[in-house]
Amino acid sequence: MPAFMEPFRIKSVEPIPFPTAGQRRTALVDAGHNLFRVPSRAITIDLLTDSGTNAMSAAQWAALVSGDESYAGATSFEHFQTVVRDLTGFDEVIPVHQGRAAERILLGELLGPGHFSISNTHFDTTRAAIESKGASAVDLPVDQTSSAFGGDIDPGRLSEWLSGTQAHRVRCVVLTITNNASGGQPVSLANVGVVRELCDRHQVMLLLDASRFAENAYLISERDPGQSGRSPREIAQAVFSLADGCWASLKKDGIANIGGMIALRDPDLARRCRQQLIAFEGFPTYGGLAGRDLEALAQGLLEVTDPAYLRYRASTARWFGEQLADAGLPVLQPTGCHAVYVDAAELLPHIRPEQLPATALANELYLSGAVRVSDLGTLAFGRVDPHGGVDIAAPRELVRFALPRRVYTKSHLEYVSEVAAGVAAKAAQIPGYRIVEQESALRHFTAALMPLV
Repeated sequence: MPAFMEPFRIKSVEPIPFPTAGQRRTALVDAGHNLFRVPSRAITIDLLTDSGTNAMSAAQWAALVSGDESYAGATSFEHFQTVVRDLTGFDEVIPVHQGRAAERILLGELLGPGHFSISNTHFDTTRAAIESKGASAVDLPVDQTSSAFGGDIDPGRLSEWLSGTQAHRVRCVVLTITNNASGGQPVSLANVGVVRELCDRHQVMLLLDASRFAENAYLISERDPGQSGRSPREIAQAVFSLADGCWASLKKDGIANIGGMIALRDPDLARRCRQQLIAFEGFPTYGGLAGRDLEALAQGLLEVTDPAYLRYRASTARWFGEQLADAGLPVLQPTGCHAVYVDAAELLPHIRPEQLPATALANELYLSGAVRVSDLGTLAFGRVDPHGGVDIAAPRELVRFALPRRVYTKSHLEYVSEVAAGVAAKAAQIPGYRIVEQESALRHFTAALMPLV
């Protein structure tokens, strides 16, 4: 089978909008130059996120019909619970409506003022959930250039933290798999093992943000010669076996449009989480989801570890990265599975971090061809200076070209590459941006901006 040929046939289609240049400019102005606020009717190719934007399989659509919509004790929950237990080995399974609900509930039970969560990299909503409790999120990523597993946590720095003067304030270590904010790079099985040993030594809980667990497992099978003979599902189960629990947005590797979960070993912690679930999400056997959603998620969790599907995901990302590099964009290598990342600072050296180079590149891609991507630079991961100075820059000015699962074909991505080539050719003329309106947390979702012209 060709490495990046889709291992599926398409049974249902929807039309794609083709807004004119004038319509695109009007839409961006009306949205405050923030692509999150642009309506989908004004988007031709939408690579903003791979979260909830997936195409479900025929088996998933069929599963919807068997959904048990009982308020309590639905058979659809029992099915979902069985699938999750088999996959993760965690007995305590708690459904929620999406990942950020899981983060809020679980981290809210673990963290309080003055506490720390240590991670390879906390994603934006994870950090917001932590900081909302008065705790602090500390990122300790490895040097991405030093390993095929650029998503790993730095074990040396982690050891220093866990044996340092503030070790008693560390309540959990979180491994985000794959590491979304660091180019979608995988976390190695060896790194998880080292972290497990450190957590045992210092009696700290190890949790996984497992939203892309299957893609992480496949990349381990590709990059670790010692794991090449194991299936992605076996590798995923080995990773889960080393953790105390996890949460996941199943809008990613659940290959569905809504849903999430918390899965734990500790029954007392699970009991406390369920009390929060009842108060804010719903009864513990539905957690804010319909029975049909639980059925679709259970089926998606079975399909997502199929080696042919994951090979297609990784090969598509690799090919797409090559196309964008040929178009003149500085692509982070190696690519992962769920997205291709571009270094906007390298392409736009004339735009300072406080002038939001990642936003500038993303907006130019939209203006040039109605392609929507996401800014993972200073707008998303920078910090407002508490003393009123310029923003504290993000570690990197990345633009993420996320790949919704089973949605776009090769010709769609070729169109994106053509648009990217036109943007790269006029990179020196692209203006920076300034923020004119923002919220104190997760500002990138709603901020209003203006170009510096």
